[in-house]
Amino acid sequence: MSKSNFSFLAENWSFLLQAAQAAEQYAQNDPRAAAIYSRRTLELSLKWLYTNDTTLRTPYEKSLAAMIHEPTFLQNIKKGLFYDIKFIHRLGNIAVHEDKPISTEEGLKVVIALHQFLGWLTRVYTRGGAKPSEFDHTLLLKLDIQQKANIKLILQAKDEEAAKANKKLYQTEGEIEKLKAELAALQKVKQENAKTIGSNEYSEPQTRDLIIDVMLREAGWDPKGKNVEEYEVTDMPSESGVGFVDYVLWGNDGKPVALIEAKKTRIDPKQGQRQAELYADCLEKEFGQRPIIYYSNGYITWHWDDRLYPPREVQGFSIKDELQWKINQRESRKSLATMQPKKEITGRYYQIEAAARVMDRFDEQRKRRSLIVMATGAGKTRLSIAIVDMLMRANWARKILFLADRIALVNQAKRAFNAHLPHVSTSSLLENKEEEARVVFSTYPTMLNCIDGTKKDQEELFSAGHFDLIIIDEAHRSVYQKYGAIFDYFDSLLLGLTATPRGEVDRNTYKLFALDDHQPTYFYELEQAVEDGFLVPPRAISVPLKFQRDGIKYDELSPEEQAEYELQEEFYDKETGELVEEIVSSALNKWLFNKDTVNKVLMHLMENGIKVEGGDKLGKTIIFAKNSKHADFIVQQFDKNYPHLAGKFCRKIDYSVKYAQSLIDDFSIKDKDPQIAVSVDMLDTGIDIPEVVNLVFFKIVRSKTKFWQMIGRGTRLCENLFAQGEDKREFTIFDYCQNLEFFNANPRGFEAKAQESVKQRIFKRRLELAASLDNTDDSEGLSAVLKDQMHAVVASMNLANFIVRKQRQTVETFTDRKNFDVLDEPTLESLRNKVSRLPSQDEDDEFARRFDLLVLHLQVAILNNNRSQQNYILKVKNLVSGLEDKSTIPSVKAQIALILELQTEAWWEDVTLPMLEQVRIKLRDLIKFVDKEEGETDVFTNFEDELGEASEEHQLVKSDTNLAEYRKRVQRFINDNNDHLTIYRLKNNEPISKIDIQALEDILFAEGGPVSRDEYQVVYGDKPLGVLVRSIVGLSRKAAKKVFAEFLLEAPMYPDQIAFLNQIVDYLVINGTMEPKAMFDLPFTHINDQGISGVFDNDSSQKVIELVRYINENAGMMKRVG
Repeated sequence: MSKSNFSFLAENWSFLLQAAQAAEQYAQNDPRAAAIYSRRTLELSLKWLYTNDTTLRTPYEKSLAAMIHEPTFLQNIKKGLFYDIKFIHRLGNIAVHEDKPISTEEGLKVVIALHQFLGWLTRVYTRGGAKPSEFDHTLLLKLDIQQKANIKLILQAKDEEAAKANKKLYQTEGEIEKLKAELAALQKVKQENAKTIGSNEYSEPQTRDLIIDVMLREAGWDPKGKNVEEYEVTDMPSESGVGFVDYVLWGNDGKPVALIEAKKTRIDPKQGQRQAELYADCLEKEFGQRPIIYYSNGYITWHWDDRLYPPREVQGFSIKDELQWKINQRESRKSLATMQPKKEITGRYYQIEAAARVMDRFDEQRKRRSLIVMATGAGKTRLSIAIVDMLMRANWARKILFLADRIALVNQAKRAFNAHLPHVSTSSLLENKEEEARVVFSTYPTMLNCIDGTKKDQEELFSAGHFDLIIIDEAHRSVYQKYGAIFDYFDSLLLGLTATPRGEVDRNTYKLFALDDHQPTYFYELEQAVEDGFLVPPRAISVPLKFQRDGIKYDELSPEEQAEYELQEEFYDKETGELVEEIVSSALNKWLFNKDTVNKVLMHLMENGIKVEGGDKLGKTIIFAKNSKHADFIVQQFDKNYPHLAGKFCRKIDYSVKYAQSLIDDFSIKDKDPQIAVSVDMLDTGIDIPEVVNLVFFKIVRSKTKFWQMIGRGTRLCENLFAQGEDKREFTIFDYCQNLEFFNANPRGFEAKAQESVKQRIFKRRLELAASLDNTDDSEGLSAVLKDQMHAVVASMNLANFIVRKQRQTVETFTDRKNFDVLDEPTLESLRNKVSRLPSQDEDDEFARRFDLLVLHLQVAILNNNRSQQNYILKVKNLVSGLEDKSTIPSVKAQIALILELQTEAWWEDVTLPMLEQVRIKLRDLIKFVDKEEGETDVFTNFEDELGEASEEHQLVKSDTNLAEYRKRVQRFINDNNDHLTIYRLKNNEPISKIDIQALEDILFAEGGPVSRDEYQVVYGDKPLGVLVRSIVGLSRKAAKKVFAEFLLEAPMYPDQIAFLNQIVDYLVINGTMEPKAMFDLPFTHINDQGISGVFDNDSSQKVIELVRYINENAGMMKRVG
């Protein structure tokens, strides 16, 4: 074969030579084939690396993507080389999976990138270091058809040869030992050669070729298309007046939709912002359309539509259709201040105000994120549907993503959208992947898989600009911690919905939505909803149950029960063999199940729970159980006590039950069993069943957020539940575990602190051990080994990760190994508090990590001469002994001598920390073979429990149980007497006298009448009856307009002034009266952000206020001074 750019592979790397030469020789003939063979060569190279470099950890998934992103591999290469590798991978994927053309230029670039990578490989891993020559373009040849066929045959034969060699490689132990020696020698070669490898930062042209070009292709653009690269513009503020835009992206109409200004990878892309802005000016002048601006260094990309928003960082470029949509929106999207929710979707006053607040934040404030706090049952999903409809009608959004954390909630939301927006296409990713639907529903993990391009060699389903709005159902901290990558990836408006009381919403959640702590965009909480009559209040009863509170004490049992107690093997101390005198309450329903305890709870529920069907049948009830075994036990005892209900009345519903959703569906039907659902987590949140009237807390809850979510299962209204006209007015909570007392004493609850991961604990233990060793005679260099391990963790951290990004400066500091050398206090603090908690791309199995931590605990205990070392030694011995009977596994057999030796006392005499480090290294990957220890044995007893008589009622909502019902009676009376003269005068703004009010009171407060005067004062205080009536019947539009008619004729009015007066009329028609201060708040600030003072001058403003006060006075509202 003729000369080749890859000839340097011939001597030591011949197994790569022919595949690389195939890529080279296809570069000018068939660039698609060149990309495929470059990818193939890369894959062969990485397989060799993972087989031969013992410092690399083989990823669980053997895909090329997994090998490229494995942390130990990333530690070995410079960032620039990584992007060479990614370019080969991405272009190879495009060549294999897509029909898009690949240009000859790209075929050349991919071969050059391969040359760069193989040059690094051979320089590092060849004894003495190979010296590849610079890439020579003249060596690229044209091939005829026969030559192409010959190359394919040769490569196929080489693949078969390599497979046979691999199979033979590990046949004898002698060969294994020989291989180990060769690998050790290879590491020395690598270490020497690595010193000579320099940095590989990219210039601006390289950034464009190897990074931005591929990003554009992923978004469906052809970077080599006509007039895309280096487009010439004039009128630049320079001497020549000429400039060259790095990229211009064109719409179908020949006008620019976007431009990209590219910078070197090591330069902040924001340095290109002004230049990009000037290019946009030139293009706008030439074509009459201002393009969207991008500026990027390949690592960081900024998006700037400077007609609407300030710049924001994005994860990629938008496709043509998305960019054209954004351009069109500049003219087509309407002011959100003019949008009103459709009454058929949502019409309650708080929902209307919530929608208005979101519209104001998105439009007037130009904020892209909003958070709504709304009590469960108050209509969060309905509100989200109304907001989607408003944004669609205003041309602000055409594609929506609705995310929830459970399948049931996704399905529920989709049904609601289909019912209220039947003309809008919807799709659930749990069923299919119809990405063209206007509203897409998904769980968080499913969506994460759709946009995660590192897991499989497949095209991402959605581009970064696909959705205009993302709705997060039940937005809270853990959602962002787990799935924040979704919100970072998509460039969209964000609407969060949560039922968590605003005071309990985590500050990090507020930060996610760019809000001040405890200041959501809008809130409407349970207390207000109950007072308004939109939700029903709970009647919360704490029921004293002795064993649940005090545990089981041997001395307090009857002689017969003591005899039963003594027969239980689990009630004896395993070390001393002595009888344990007391079983703590936390053991109940975890491993100890007492029949009488469950029976008494069920009996109390059946006797005292709210009944339906004339009091003959327990209403719909949810029992919150501690765990799945507890739920099984409850159902089992219920069926024994109530066999006539045939096993259908009470059913367990949790994730372990097959077809659990069908049981939920049955439970949701008013007249269908089950009537009692025993739930473990599954019904705690998000299930809407209005018929639920009893909630049983049979487990301890300490999270205030979860507590209120569980209470929310009972708050929904339910008309005619008991009979025609007899609606649900309350629901009952039976608490058998003192949760109510706990939250009385601890109003904020005990929210579980973020638990340190095993990885974080390992990092901190290594840090502690290394710092301690630095103050000792560490002759064997264990401290340096520990520092290497910590450095490897930091080096594997992904700077693009949203959590890591916040500590980027600190992380970059410690990617330099020398910064671990001196562990002074500032260094320790940074590593302990800032670095240790950050996620790293470590794919170790959990068993190995836990063994690492155990050995570290032991090493620290030995170094500090702590008595706990004996406990840790015992744990190591017990754990390792589990490998003795696994010697049929080759990797275990290879270490069986050490495994047996660790069981002897002799090995542990004078044990050193380095000895333990060797044990850790040799055994950590074997621990997964140890059989899992059996858990605690379940014990079933039948000791007599005590159910106290003095049940205590707790007030959870500061509102009388009957307030909502009372208001309904008053409202019904006023509506039924609409023709009463006083009510007529109030509705039509006619002045009323004391005699008029007295006439109305005589009927309302008459003996045997609908309400009493005392009740009125309890509920409404000193609110005048005329004001109350007006608030119910409103003000007639004709009367309201008549008040302002003369004012309108005094002088010509501007459109905003007329609109403002019409807004006042609308308000009065609904509310009847109006506080003047309301004219300085929404919805009036939609017209001018200063309210009335921004629309009228001082004299006119005062006149309008006086007219409003006149209307108020006619209802009996006192005139206020000022």
